[in-house]
Amino acid sequence: MKIWCVEDDASIRDIEIYTLNSTGFEARGFENSEDFFAALAQETPDLVILDVMLPGMDGVSILRKMKDSAATKRLPVIMATAKGMEYDKIQSLDLGADDYLVKPFGMMEMVSRVRAVLRRCAPLGEGNLLRAGNLTVNLDERTVTANGNRVNLTFKEFELLKLFLSHPKMVFTRDQLLSNVWNIDYAGETRTVDVHIQTLRQKLGDCGRMIETVRNVGYRLEDGV
Repeated sequence: MKIWCVEDDASIRDIEIYTLNSTGFEARGFENSEDFFAALAQETPDLVILDVMLPGMDGVSILRKMKDSAATKRLPVIMATAKGMEYDKIQSLDLGADDYLVKPFGMMEMVSRVRAVLRRCAPLGEGNLLRAGNLTVNLDERTVTANGNRVNLTFKEFELLKLFLSHPKMVFTRDQLLSNVWNIDYAGETRTVDVHIQTLRQKLGDCGRMIETVRNVGYRLEDGV
C-alpha cells in the first residue's frame, strides 16, 4: 500500500515515512502542494496524510482541490490538524476527509488510523479481513483461518493476533501488549503475555512462526512464514 505524507516539517515527515515503511507500507513524503500535485499527476497512492498548515496552498485547499477532481475524489485522506484547531477539523471532514490526527500524535496512532481508513475504504467484502501469509482473520465474524484450517482462539488470543496483524513488523513490548489487550489497569505479570503467545503459536501451527520473539524487548509479526 502506498501512503503519501504531505508535511513541511522535515523532522515530522521523516519519522512518518520511517514508521510507515517499517510497518509494511510504501511511504513517500512531500513538503508542499506543488511537489505533491506533480507526483499525483503521475501515479495515485492508496492514502494521503495531509497536514493542514503548509506553505503556499494549505492542506484544506489541497483537500478541496482533490475532492473536486474526478481522478482523486475517492482517494482516502487523513488530515493532520494542530491542537485546538476545531474549525480546521470540522471543515476537513465536511470537505470529505476520512479521518484526522491531532498534533502532536503518536506514530502508533497514525499507523492504526491509516489501517482503519484503508479497511473502511476497501472494496465491499474485503474491509473486514486481515491477512499475513497463509493466515486470515475475519474481524466481523471473529474467525481465524491458518493454512486453510479454522482455528479456535480465546478472546485474548484473538485480540493479540488482531493487534499483530494490524501492525505487521512493529515490535510490541510485553507492557504494551498488556496495555492494549488486557487494558491499562491490568496488574498481572508480563509472564501472562508469554504464556498466551506460546499457546497462540501452537494453535496457529506453521503460521505461528510469523510471531517472532525480539530478545529483551517483546514480540512482532512478520508477513510471511
